[in-house]
Parts: sequence; structure tokens; C-alpha cells
Amino acid sequence: MNPAISHHWRGALLGLIAVVAIVVTALHAPIPQWESYHQFADQRTLFGIAHFWNVASNLPFLVVGVLGLHALIGRSPPGLVPMLRVPYFIVFAGVALVAVGSGYYHLSPSNATLVWDRLPMTICFMAFVAIVIGEHFNERFGLQMLAPLLLVGIASVAYWAWTDDLRLYALVQFLPMLLIPLVLLLYPSRFSSTKLLWAMITMYAFAKLLEAIDAPLYSIGEIMSGHALKHVAGAIAMYFLVLAVERRQLA
Repeated sequence: MNPAISHHWRGALLGLIAVVAIVVTALHAPIPQWESYHQFADQRTLFGIAHFWNVASNLPFLVVGVLGLHALIGRSPPGLVPMLRVPYFIVFAGVALVAVGSGYYHLSPSNATLVWDRLPMTICFMAFVAIVIGEHFNERFGLQMLAPLLLVGIASVAYWAWTDDLRLYALVQFLPMLLIPLVLLLYPSRFSSTKLLWAMITMYAFAKLLEAIDAPLYSIGEIMSGHALKHVAGAIAMYFLVLAVERRQLA
């Protein structure tokens, strides 16, 4: 197949998925935040800290965020496209802030505190989208898209907090989850391997599964809930990105 035609159809596929997702979201009825969302299975208070394990299990995010920042500050690791240093810095700073925001939320779960959980996660997520654009399409374009993506991410959280409508936030969260794997499959990377990014995506998907089975896991001996394990799995997912920065080699 002519490379130009192949490139055209790859772009058309991604564009079609994005347009369909946006239209479906716009036509969908408003989605309010359900109150049962805040009723996590593990309600134990330990050492005077309410919902202890849901709070403490955020500490790995802080560790991974610091490791990621350490890999960037004053160094030029082999797995970093120099022009994309800023979005990577935002990703790892966002990971560290997830520990603070999510920990604060889980001390007293409510819509008001959930804002501070979702905001750093969304900032981290949107910066990663800019990185994928930069590494698989054009690094300058990825850097140019950083600010618009961050604004859309922040706006999605603000819109939900103001209107109690999750549609924009859901679009921001789940559309990249569809598009990023396709980009990795369809477009070449600047690096010799994408295995660590695939490991990151797989572990993130596993974290979402753990979140969905919060109560069933906790019911097995009441040792650890799915939601607390979700935090650990999410931190491991981001650690794969740290490893990518430190170990990948340019092709």
C-alpha cells in the first residue's frame, strides 16, 4: 500500500473514533456523580486515620513521582526526547500530587474532596497524551498541544464540579484510553521498543479492574480492598513510565 494512503487511513480511523466519541458524549443525557461512589468497602480507622488503607495506599504515587522527577532534573536520560522534558516533568509532578489529592479525598470522601483527587490525575493524564503525540507524530506539535490538553482536562473537572455532569470528564478519561493503544500500534515510535509503555497501559487497565471489584476483594478475609490495591497498581503503571525514560534507546 502507498505509504501516503496508509498514513491517511490511520489518521482517518483515529479521527473517526474521536468524532464518534464526542458526538455520543454530547448527545448523552447528563451523568451525575452517584453518591454510592464514595462508599468504599474498607472503612477501617487505623492509627487515628479514617479509611486508613485507602489513604496510605497513595504513598506509592509520591515515591514514583519523586523517582520520575529525579530521572529528569539535571539529567538527560536516554528514553527522553529533549523537547518533551516539560510534559514529562508535569506527568511526574502530577503523579506525586495524586498522592496528596487522593489521600485528602479518602480521608473524607465527598464530591467536594473528590475534585482534588481528580484534578492531579487529569493533569497527569493530559500531559501523557501530549507526550504520545510528540513521540509518535511530531515532538513540536506534542509540545504545542500540551497547554490546550491541560486546559481541557482542568475544564472537565471544573465543569463536573460546577454542574454535577460527568460527561466531559468521562470523555477526557476514556477517549485517550481508546486512542493511545491504537497510536502505539499504528504509528512508529522514536524509540527502539514500546514494551514499557504497553506494560504501563496493561497495569493501568488492571488498576481499573481492581477498582471495579473493590468490595468483592475486601470480602475475602477483609485484608485489603480492591480500591487500595488499585492505587498500588496505578503507581506501578506510572513506574513503568519512569523505567521507559531511564532505559529506552532512540531507534
